[in-house]
Amino acid sequence: MQLAGKVGLVTGGASGIGRATVERLVAEGMQVCTVDLDADGAAAVAEEFGGTSFAADVGESSEVDAAFAHCVETLGGVDLAFLNAGIAIGVADLDALTDDVYRRIMRVNVDGVVYGLRAAIRAMGTDGGAIVATASLAGIIPFPPDPIYDLTKHAVVGLIRSIAPTLSAQGITANCVNPGMTDTNILSDSAKQLFAEAQFPLMPASQIAAAVVHAATCGETGRCFVCQPGRDPIAYGFRDVPGPRTETAQGRVPPGLRDGGTQLAGWADT
Repeated sequence: MQLAGKVGLVTGGASGIGRATVERLVAEGMQVCTVDLDADGAAAVAEEFGGTSFAADVGESSEVDAAFAHCVETLGGVDLAFLNAGIAIGVADLDALTDDVYRRIMRVNVDGVVYGLRAAIRAMGTDGGAIVATASLAGIIPFPPDPIYDLTKHAVVGLIRSIAPTLSAQGITANCVNPGMTDTNILSDSAKQLFAEAQFPLMPASQIAAAVVHAATCGETGRCFVCQPGRDPIAYGFRDVPGPRTETAQGRVPPGLRDGGTQLAGWADT
C-alpha cells in the first residue's frame, strides 16, 4: 500500500502513539482524521497537522461509526485505520478489581477495536486498505502487574490474527503493533522515573509510528510486529500447536486450518 494521497483515521490520536502516528502519516503524504475522546486535543492535532478531527468514545459503537462516516464525508474515504485508543488500570490483585473498572478497560481496549474493525471494513468495502491495531508485548507474554490489561491485548492479537484471512479476499490487510515500554501518558511519572533510574530505555512514540507505517505498507497480514528499543519492527513467530496423536490422525490438519484458513464446515477425517 502506498500512503501518499491516501486517507487515514487514527483513534486515540490526541496524544502519545496516536499523535505521533498522525504526524508520521501526514509526513507520508496522507490526509488524516484524528479521533479521540478529548475533543480539544483531537482538534489541536488536526489544526497542527491538517486533516480533520472527531470526538468519540470508542466504547460506543454509534460514535465509532459516526467517526468513520465523518472521515468518509470530509476526506473521501478511509484507506488506513489505526485502532490505537487504549487504557491501563494497574490492578494486579483481582480481589481489588471492581466491576466498573473492569468494564471501563474492556469497552475501550476490546470493544473499541471490534467496533473500529467493523467500521473500517464497511468504509473500505472492496477497495482494499490496511488496518493496524495497537496491542502490546502484553498481548503475547504474561504481564502480572496488570493482568486485565494483558487479557485485553491478548484479545486484540487473537482478533487481528483471526480476521486477517477473511479480510484478504477484500484486499484489506490487518496487523498489530506490539510495543514494549514506550514514553507515553499510559506510564505515570513515577514509573518513568523508575525506568530512568534502572537505565532501561523507553521508546519514543515516533518509533511506534514508524512501525505502524511498516505494518500498513509491508504487504503482510495477520502479523504482530514487536517493537523494542533499538530494533526495527519484528514479526513475532507464533508456533503451531501440536496436532492429534493418534494412529489415524497424526500429522493430519483440517483443510480449513491450513495457511490460516477458516472454512471448516463439512470437513471429516476421510
